Amino acid sequence: MTDFKRSLGLLDATMIVAGGMIGSGIFIVGADMARQLGSAGWLLAAWVITGLVTVMAALSYGELAGMMPKAGGQYIYIQRAFGALPSFVYGWTVFMVIQTGTIAAVAAAFTKYSAIFLPILKPENAFFKIGTLQLGPAELFAMASIILLTYINSRGVQNGKWIQNVFTSAKLIALLGLTLLGIYYGLDKDVFSINLTNAWEASRTSADGLISTPIAGTALLMAMGVAMIGSLFSSDAWNNVTFIAGEIKNPKRNIPLSLFLGTLIVTVIYVLATVSYLYVLPLHGTSTATDVLGRGIQFAEYDRVATAATSLIFGNVAVGLMAALIMISTFGCNNGIILSGARLYYAMAQDGLFFKQAKELNQNAVPAKALWFQCLWACLLCLSGTYSDLLSYCTFGSLLFYVVTICGIFVLRKTEPNAERPYRAFGYPFVPILYMVVTIGICIILLVDPQTRNNTGIGLLIAAAGIPVYYLTKKNTP
Repeated sequence: MTDFKRSLGLLDATMIVAGGMIGSGIFIVGADMARQLGSAGWLLAAWVITGLVTVMAALSYGELAGMMPKAGGQYIYIQRAFGALPSFVYGWTVFMVIQTGTIAAVAAAFTKYSAIFLPILKPENAFFKIGTLQLGPAELFAMASIILLTYINSRGVQNGKWIQNVFTSAKLIALLGLTLLGIYYGLDKDVFSINLTNAWEASRTSADGLISTPIAGTALLMAMGVAMIGSLFSSDAWNNVTFIAGEIKNPKRNIPLSLFLGTLIVTVIYVLATVSYLYVLPLHGTSTATDVLGRGIQFAEYDRVATAATSLIFGNVAVGLMAALIMISTFGCNNGIILSGARLYYAMAQDGLFFKQAKELNQNAVPAKALWFQCLWACLLCLSGTYSDLLSYCTFGSLLFYVVTICGIFVLRKTEPNAERPYRAFGYPFVPILYMVVTIGICIILLVDPQTRNNTGIGLLIAAAGIPVYYLTKKNTP
């Protein structure tokens, strides 16, 4: 096969956007965010800001997606605006950290919740552990899930589409239903009103709960930036739909529209879910408490905020119920990420900047070898045991290249003023500029704050390592 088949419609594209965004984050990151901010008002503000930033980015990306409806998406946009080197560094970072690191992390979350039904998957059952390297049933199970989804997607885009639509629809309906049920449950309680008392008095609490420090001004700004690692990671991967532009029908219309619809739907659900948590659980808690209400959102057991909230509604069955929902969510999330990521490596291989085998399409019109390259590296990251740190690298790297890509809108408006633009960025130039200012501010906070600067620095080094690799690749390319 030499060409992709355009077989994905608007619904399919929207499900890829929404499904890639919703993994395990919304169910657990609220605990750390609550510890960072100590305020119901600022917690909600962090989610609202994240949602607005994400929708602004999606609205801006729509212009580039309409101009360049080709496989590879963001890689193609950066290349056209800035040249081969920046686009390669982006693709390198996606392969090394952003895409494969996310796949490994989501597979680990899938395994973690599967362990509730299959105790053999608990991490303490490892065969051996050397430093950060660990091998056991959990790692093998995580790798098996990645291999299974890779195999399914190698059999044709229709298989991946079916899984994505079914699993995304299921988790959207389940998450929205549980959210509305939580709000209804809390209507006759006073938890929400207590949480809103002094809603804007922020404090930063240590992970063990022993130290709680009031914060304001610059300290609050720093805490917001750190807290939003969780919400931004939970809202990432919306851009993956641009990678598969070569397989979407009427891409000049459907990609921009799916970006807007998908990010808007997820943003609304995330904000409602956070409101639901605040209706059911007190924000503040103590790490030594023996009951769900005593631990609150801040110290929900294993940071499982959604499970803690659901346990008050459904009792003991909540653990199994939430585990099943998160398994559905993470499995569907990884399907979309695996499906789309390989198309970027396909585009790189077309330019001689990735393994040459990755530019081949199989008899099912999919880049199967690119899928398996991605699978291999993601599986190795599962073994490394470092995927929790990779989440920080993923978030910073994603934000950095989102800014670069949106900056490309301004470059192309100047260098290619007459190019066809079926859709023009909403609110240009103010919305794209506002997005870049906010995002650059968050990146600076991540680079400066003691809690995040080490992982952020490593993320920068991984991206920078792509520069010498680019020149080595070009040197060895005929």
